[in-house]
Amino acid sequence: MEIWLGFLFLFLGAACGGSFGLPSKFVRKDTPWEVLWGPFFFFVTVLLPVVVGPAVVEDFFGVYGNVAMAKLLPVLIFGFLWGLGSMTLGLSFAFIGLSLAYALNYGAQIVTGSLLPMALFNPKDMATEHGAVILAGVGVCVVGVIVAARAAMLKEASAKAAATPDETAGAQRPRMLIGVLVGVVSGVLCACWAVASGYAGPVAKAAEAAGNKGVAVAWAVTCLILWGGVLSACGYCACKLTKNKTWGHLFQPGVGRTLCLAFAMALLHDAAVFFFALGWGRLGSLGVPVGYPAFMSFAIIIGNLHGFRTGEWKGASKRSVQWIVAAIVVLILGVVVLAQGNAMAERARHNAASGAAAQPVLKAKEAQ
Repeated sequence: MEIWLGFLFLFLGAACGGSFGLPSKFVRKDTPWEVLWGPFFFFVTVLLPVVVGPAVVEDFFGVYGNVAMAKLLPVLIFGFLWGLGSMTLGLSFAFIGLSLAYALNYGAQIVTGSLLPMALFNPKDMATEHGAVILAGVGVCVVGVIVAARAAMLKEASAKAAATPDETAGAQRPRMLIGVLVGVVSGVLCACWAVASGYAGPVAKAAEAAGNKGVAVAWAVTCLILWGGVLSACGYCACKLTKNKTWGHLFQPGVGRTLCLAFAMALLHDAAVFFFALGWGRLGSLGVPVGYPAFMSFAIIIGNLHGFRTGEWKGASKRSVQWIVAAIVVLILGVVVLAQGNAMAERARHNAASGAAAQPVLKAKEAQ
């Protein structure tokens, strides 16, 4: 029963993660980007952690007070970089739509999130059998990102071919290539979440010492990473609001709808993290080889379904649609290969730990 509950929570988390950008489709066309995304980032990085944290984590603020600033700083720094990634993902939604942005972001995030932590924390793994499998999975995901970028170029070409001369002359949309680059960069930066988690061991230990377990420990780590993103994500939006003189939009009649949409996006975003932690803890040994690919694959599929359902590919050529579908398939295949490599790494670490634990017993027997 625990395993089935674990998968249910994982799929709920993936559905939230693949859907958090959807409410942005329903803002008024004349709403400045920063008027929606500024409140969103405030809700995600400040309001929800402060409100939910004390309800979930025992001695919430005390946990961080028991960790030296030198130990908190790396988590905050990589959280800052994650905030930049989230901010650029928001830009890529506006540039190229949900479907392409999710494919490019998740693809680049999987690649970087697999390579960077291994290079920083376990560089020797690259020369092992499981390291080779992980690198193979990364290679497959890189191909998936390239295929998705090709789909974007084909989509733009078909849109230009179908446009009338007046539409072409009056178009003010950013070039697709810029959107693709922003989408990839957002994925690379979002992957810093994995690195921040790697440095968060002291926070997890402090949370456990305060009597927390499982999802409560994960949420204590999550909140610290989110706070790292306050300066980058909220700061950028504040600069945009100031530069474009759009602060006044937050006080105009009808802004309540925009704020409600931003809050819905924030709930979905943080719910994805929360449900992932809730489900992962119930899967036990299935978490790495099965849970991770199930979560990432379903999130990619959900994000693209929303893109198709809201008409992002309406009028696009059949060839461009075939390429984005192929990109999704390749990315899912890459995730599966990565998961198997990570499972092999887990087994290798377990076997090494078991062997180390058995050494004193063997020596004692030899001494007798």
